[in-house]
Amino acid sequence: MPSTILYQNGTHKNVLLEDFLQGEKAVQANQHIIVHGNAAILLDPGGHKVYSKALSATMSEIGKAKLTHLFLSHEDPDILAALNGWLMTTDAVAYSSDLWMRFIPHFGLDRMVADRLVGIPDRGMVLNLDGLKLLVLPAHFLHSSGNHQIYDPESKILYSGDLGASLGHQYIEVPDFDEHIRFMKGFHVRYMSARRATQNWAKMVRQLDIEVIAPQHGAMMRGKEMVQRFIDWCESLECGVDVLDDVYQIPTE
Repeated sequence: MPSTILYQNGTHKNVLLEDFLQGEKAVQANQHIIVHGNAAILLDPGGHKVYSKALSATMSEIGKAKLTHLFLSHEDPDILAALNGWLMTTDAVAYSSDLWMRFIPHFGLDRMVADRLVGIPDRGMVLNLDGLKLLVLPAHFLHSSGNHQIYDPESKILYSGDLGASLGHQYIEVPDFDEHIRFMKGFHVRYMSARRATQNWAKMVRQLDIEVIAPQHGAMMRGKEMVQRFIDWCESLECGVDVLDDVYQIPTE
């Protein structure tokens, strides 16, 4: 799968690696690379089936820069199952929520690289990418209990993880938000925890200057109008425990 440049300006570049699992039954997943100066970060590097292709594509895209950071938005296997391989073949430091520090090693993390797995506090943090301050934002319960997103102030891209995920379409950039809702709604209603979480998230991200929302699954949303439509939609969405009352019943068969 060829890469797509989302933004490029001098020594800064944002690259989408869209889908290395074409033809597979596994969920489609995006990998994202941010290159700034002599350093690079890979977001949600993926599982074993995409590891070799993602590694090759990443090294090709970063050129003379060094892969210094790996970002893990949450603990799902499509995000970090191949983490040990990345840590063994690069010198990068991996960052994930403090909540998952004792669970991630169960994916087979070798002891010799375990010290390069660093916890992110609940309130997030700032990552220094060769002088660029990337914001690691709290996005807990959207959908994971320990969940973060990354905002790149240079490209004004918000990397939103599973929030904004869409399935079942062929485009990589949303052409019509109203039409696109049908590709997002089922996933969000079931996988996002509650409207209170989406409301808190909306209140936070409205303070940022966002040009693109780039999720881990499906199409990105470009332009301030599209971004605001999505934030408004999330803020008003009933999801998760808001709509699952009728599921909590003793089965009869």
